[in-house]
Amino acid sequence: MMEQEVVIQRGWISRAEFLDLLDIVNLIPGPNSTEMAGLIGYRRAGWLGLLLGGVCFILPAALIVSVIGWVYLNFGDLSQTQGLFYGVKPVIIAVMVQAILNLGRAAIKTPLLAIVCAGAIVLDCFGVNLLLILLISGVFMVAVRAAEQPPKGTVAGLTPLLGATSGFQLFTTAGTMAPFSVWPMLLFFLKVGIVMFGSSYVLVAFLHTDLVEHRQWLTEGQLLDAISVGQFTPGPFFATATFIGYILGGPQMALVVTVAIFLPAFVLVAVIEPFVPRLRQSRLVGGFLAGLSVASLALMGVVTWQLGGTALADWLTIALAVASAVWLLFYRVNSTWLILGGAALGLARFVFQTGP
Repeated sequence: MMEQEVVIQRGWISRAEFLDLLDIVNLIPGPNSTEMAGLIGYRRAGWLGLLLGGVCFILPAALIVSVIGWVYLNFGDLSQTQGLFYGVKPVIIAVMVQAILNLGRAAIKTPLLAIVCAGAIVLDCFGVNLLLILLISGVFMVAVRAAEQPPKGTVAGLTPLLGATSGFQLFTTAGTMAPFSVWPMLLFFLKVGIVMFGSSYVLVAFLHTDLVEHRQWLTEGQLLDAISVGQFTPGPFFATATFIGYILGGPQMALVVTVAIFLPAFVLVAVIEPFVPRLRQSRLVGGFLAGLSVASLALMGVVTWQLGGTALADWLTIALAVASAVWLLFYRVNSTWLILGGAALGLARFVFQTGP
């Protein structure tokens, strides 16, 4: 849609420039679509364009999700609403499976990368910190490429991630429920925005580990509801964080969380843009990104399996998930229609069980 609008219709940038911007967003963490909007604005009008492009892309989704969060808080306990999400959650599992398979075909290009992916799954199952899994996978691939061909210079672009991982425990364990507070929430979403490589669905792995298992601020059902909202509303999938902020702390927390998770994207775009030509030519940076991609894929796989235990509660939800996966993988049906269909099926089941 962006290419159609800014390259073909408006002629703001050339197709070559557009592809150059795609290279940039693939080199840095964060929500690629938001970063792309900010970069287009940056090319057009400098810092002001970066700010306007990014904010205008985020704002509609954040407002829509906040309204849904208000409805969820006030009516989420009604049986009708629970019936709706009963049908949506299995479809979301199918959507995540589709994302894993599609990304897997692009990311796992060699047997070595398949081994790295399997190793990341094992580390995740043993409770190793998610940031450390990403770091280990990336550094391992850098070491492999360095052994194949000694580097001629330093590895650019790795220092921010190395710094971001300091201060985190090696293993994460499910503990007692932590009291909810603003600063841990702010720092968590800042951290996610800084280190989020791969598909936006990797966000789900971080949310599940930190907010469900570790702090116990969310239940798995609430997390699935948040994923559903982020999936069927327009705009970036990271708006899922806005919904979570709203249900945990109202509109103020929704604003804090939204700023925290998107802010690193703005900063990284502005900082890294001048260095893209050098980064693109580095085999070591390419190896690091390849390791991050397969590790992100592994984290997505594990959390999809875990959430499936909550979403697939009976034969109907299992059948709905399987049918949705078939439609997505073989018939390329838009996931929005499947989500709406799942919601309708969930509501119909509620009406059938309760009667008129």
